[in-house]
Amino acid sequence: MSVPHSGYRELQDRARRALDPAVFDFFAGGSGDESTLAANTAAWRRVALRPHVLRDVSSVDTRVRVLGRELASPVCVAPMGYQVLAHPGGEVATARGARRAGALLTVSSRSSRRIEEVAAEAGPWWFQVYVLRDRGLTADLVRRAAAAGASALALTGDTPYLGRRRRDRDPALIPDEIFGVNFGDGFDRALAEQAADVTYDDIAWLAEISGLPVVVKGVLRGDDARDCAAAGAAGVWVSNHGGRQLDGAVATAVALPEVADAVGDRVEVYADGGIRTGTDVLRALALGARAVFLGRPVLWHLATGGEDAVADGLTSLSDELAHAMGLAGVTTAAAIGRGLCASSPTAGA
Repeated sequence: MSVPHSGYRELQDRARRALDPAVFDFFAGGSGDESTLAANTAAWRRVALRPHVLRDVSSVDTRVRVLGRELASPVCVAPMGYQVLAHPGGEVATARGARRAGALLTVSSRSSRRIEEVAAEAGPWWFQVYVLRDRGLTADLVRRAAAAGASALALTGDTPYLGRRRRDRDPALIPDEIFGVNFGDGFDRALAEQAADVTYDDIAWLAEISGLPVVVKGVLRGDDARDCAAAGAAGVWVSNHGGRQLDGAVATAVALPEVADAVGDRVEVYADGGIRTGTDVLRALALGARAVFLGRPVLWHLATGGEDAVADGLTSLSDELAHAMGLAGVTTAAAIGRGLCASSPTAGA
């Protein structure tokens, strides 16, 4: 996770060997021809940096404030469902690893361990929300998450239905006992799928029933970001769902500057998608992100080494960020700005 591309490939290859092929493909795959999946990683490499020189970088501070909470690092954990497919500890092991690393954790609505179990082992955490066809199920999950200590909700806005993922070859991969671990007995699986009628009005609804700030995840446009902020969102999360929804969607590194320019003076902006190194984190912060979220790298660490590997991987990436900051001549994460970039990636470049 904290090494250049070849190192990430080695980590992914270890996970491939550790996992059943259908499980590996479920987590690794994107939608369609996987063009967005590939573009996410490549786009960060096109962000050239303009480092400062002759700055005292004997002390570098990676701390950031996210929704009023101080974090040791802007490196956070994205929501990922069904983690028991990758490791018996599932989300609980990831929560323990993230807590040890001081990283903010996002718990998925599709968690394969009960919300309360994960919360008991987590440090700071958010709850990711899918608005489901049965809104009563949604409300129940959200209220449970708030009661268990979630400090914010992340409303995923880019999944009115699932993208077509060609590598998802086993329809029985996620049985009801994993899919419905947080729904109780007798749930209707069809009504527990994502709703297609979610609107900006649901931001206020979720805030009201939870008492928590709501961040909207899946934003790739400045105009949508402004609409989210106007509807009461506390933050916007630039994401294309790891290339798993609309294939051909813009890479997050390309979308991030537009979103940050549109709302960065009003709400916090975050990003995920293809971030593999500490220098990628530095690039994201320079393009306007307050924090970044990692998905597959954390999942591969979970699959290959459980809690310990998750903790070590997140810590190592934060250390690599500090090293990159020093080389760039910046001493605090708050001092990283757009002036550090010589260029931003463009779509299709």
